Amino acid sequence: MTAPFVDLSIHHRPDNMSDRVALGFTKVLRWCADTFFAARYGHRAVVLETVAAVPGMVGATINHLHSLRRMKDDRGWIRTLMDEAENERMHLMTFIEVAQPTWFERAVIIGVQWVFYLAFFALYLISPRTAHRIVGYFEEEAVISYTHYLAEIDEGRSPNVPAPAIAKRYWNLPETATLRDVVLVVRADEAHHRDVNHGYADELNGLEPGVPAPCPEHNELQPAWKQAA
Repeated sequence: MTAPFVDLSIHHRPDNMSDRVALGFTKVLRWCADTFFAARYGHRAVVLETVAAVPGMVGATINHLHSLRRMKDDRGWIRTLMDEAENERMHLMTFIEVAQPTWFERAVIIGVQWVFYLAFFALYLISPRTAHRIVGYFEEEAVISYTHYLAEIDEGRSPNVPAPAIAKRYWNLPETATLRDVVLVVRADEAHHRDVNHGYADELNGLEPGVPAPCPEHNELQPAWKQAA
């Protein structure tokens, strides 16, 4: 299959204190993930995707309530953020077939999910711009991690097993698809989330006028899982 194009050079340079806090927080979490998982990228994906699926759901919920309360159209952002949350959940459903988490990792997932959900919800109420910037930086790191995962597969340190059936159905992959093909489309998804969240943070920062959310009903900028359908 043809690999989806991903621009690996994209990095949002911090413009203000909010951006610097978001980047610093992200780097701390990256250090924790590197320390805990090392090169166990399958297990890293399982644990971190349980966290990655939280921001989209939080953002969709708060934007939904905001739209109801103010009786104003959301310009497609609720749908876009719900799609993001669902896509991240499907990443988890895929990698759970590749690397079963240990009992300790399952305990970590339960604890981290509650703490992160409550903290991110509070942050989104205070500063949605900072919340989306954090997600943008999270996704930058996800693109880097999946690029490293590809290198592990290509250099033979991780087995290139057949793609799970759930991944073939979701991304419409061929029957001959392998784990490498899955990592390629997942990385493309993360790059899409990176660009969407940085763009929304910029919009909330007043750097550009409000535009419709980048979902299929509004324009042709579609993530890998939409293009594959």
